Amino acid sequence: MAMPSMLASLKYSDSLRVVGISICTAVVCEAISWVLIYRTNSYKSLRSSIDKAAKKLETMKTDSAKIAVKKSKTKKIDRVETSLKESSRDLSLFKFKSGAVVALVLFVVFGLLNSLFEGKVVAKLPFKPFGLVMKMSHRGLQGDDPTDCSMAFLYFLCSISIRTNLQKFLGFSPPRGASSGLFPMPDPKTS
Repeated sequence: MAMPSMLASLKYSDSLRVVGISICTAVVCEAISWVLIYRTNSYKSLRSSIDKAAKKLETMKTDSAKIAVKKSKTKKIDRVETSLKESSRDLSLFKFKSGAVVALVLFVVFGLLNSLFEGKVVAKLPFKPFGLVMKMSHRGLQGDDPTDCSMAFLYFLCSISIRTNLQKFLGFSPPRGASSGLFPMPDPKTS
């Protein structure tokens, strides 16, 4: 018995296909990111400068918490924070370049999956979702059963969870001192 025909006879074959394709897509996207980002010297230097600045800032803040803070110490902390923000912004811009290629891959895979599983229920949810979640989980499906789950919702959940865990496993997760994305939260000190 061949593997595809065995998979087709399983009760959860569509769900397993979507999860498998999501895993493969995450691996391909991380491979693309490695080629375009993670193996380059500029990424490595940016990452090390962010790590150093984050450690320095952390030690400066713990030292300043123990003793009375002087103005010169506060200025040094502000300079290190500014340096950390600039390095994080540079890292985000550097990652943005490969993000377009990864987005293209994800767009093609999503289109392929959409054509394969159009109007098909690929999973059953163990709960009745509320309004917004129900619109996402029931997207493109006929019928009134709120526990039906479309390919788009399952693929979305799998992609988010698998890719972030894969990044952590491979050591590609953002440095701990890095801000999230190109548009970090505003600094409360400046407002």
